[in-house]
Amino acid sequence: MAKRTSEFPPFLESPVSPRALRRAACVAVEEVLRVKKGERVVIVTNPEPDVLSVSRVLYDASLRTGAVPLLLVQPRRTSLENAHDGVIHALRSEPEVILSISADKLGKDRFGLEKPYRFPATKGSWPHIFNALLGAKKTRSFWTPSITAEMFARTVPVDYEKMRALARRLSRELDRADLVKITSVGGTDLEIGLAGRKSFLDDGAFWKPGSGGNLPAGEVFVSPANYEARGVVVFDGSLSVADGGSAFLPSRPVRVEVEGGLVRRVSGGAGGRRLEKSLRLGEEAARRMKGKKGWTRAKVDRHARNARHLGELGIGLNPKARITGNMLEDEKVLGTCHLAIGSNYDEDAPAFIHLDCLVRKPTIRTFRNGRGKTIMEEGRILV
Repeated sequence: MAKRTSEFPPFLESPVSPRALRRAACVAVEEVLRVKKGERVVIVTNPEPDVLSVSRVLYDASLRTGAVPLLLVQPRRTSLENAHDGVIHALRSEPEVILSISADKLGKDRFGLEKPYRFPATKGSWPHIFNALLGAKKTRSFWTPSITAEMFARTVPVDYEKMRALARRLSRELDRADLVKITSVGGTDLEIGLAGRKSFLDDGAFWKPGSGGNLPAGEVFVSPANYEARGVVVFDGSLSVADGGSAFLPSRPVRVEVEGGLVRRVSGGAGGRRLEKSLRLGEEAARRMKGKKGWTRAKVDRHARNARHLGELGIGLNPKARITGNMLEDEKVLGTCHLAIGSNYDEDAPAFIHLDCLVRKPTIRTFRNGRGKTIMEEGRILV
């Protein structure tokens, strides 16, 4: 039988060599996902050159394993827009592997927003088929919002065993804690409740049904206890936004005051104004659902309130990542932490936005029953 090769035309000229891209794609498909012969792989992307190039090499790498890949190209979507109906229907076919290689976001699921998905013998409900399939352990995945070809080639081939071991150590410390305190030279002084929460690993081990995360991989993250964070965060790295862009590096640090787990005040020049605008867009997106099927007043109000909710604490672990103004990579930078405003990963604080914002060289102390332990000191991990 003739060996199957790429079904695509040659690459356009690019500063990244096709060989480097293919190498990273093989790592992603064979080491991160462990794709097997006969598995269905749905790849969703956009027509932008970088994400389309990455999707093509992932398609080819999947094909070489004997899998059955399908590549779908939809117009670029933001966090406030719906995915193409055809994309949602393809995901509803419950493929074994789903890859979202988007220039921005996959897009909302308008069907799930009206009637959340539920599966027999599985607890919970989900407003998006993608999250539902992961939650019900019917698929595995990675997603790469705003990936560039250069970033993919540079940050995906890493020492995953070493990174996973570090992630597990940090995860144990976070899981034991009922409180965490974050400070930084830049002025951060924040307390976050963690009682009852368990951390998540984005360590590139995505071969079991229900597993998934970003590529580039490299973080441990946790959803704070709802409405229990307080203090000040000074974001001196990049910030995510919902105003049509994805992330940016502010010209001066942005200061955010938190009380009762909610952002009460944002300051810091043009960057602060842009972040505040994004929070308002998240609130407005929720209020526009008023009167729509399945959207009670309480549900609308909950989504609007959570647009200012502190929904995540993450710690970066990828040694090849660097701060570039692209949050997909920035939040993985070793020696940083990030906090997200908006929805959380425990699915009990829903919102239309999830805005990751970066703190450089933080000091992080965990507490259990009043006893503290420093797990990071000015960006250096100590566990």
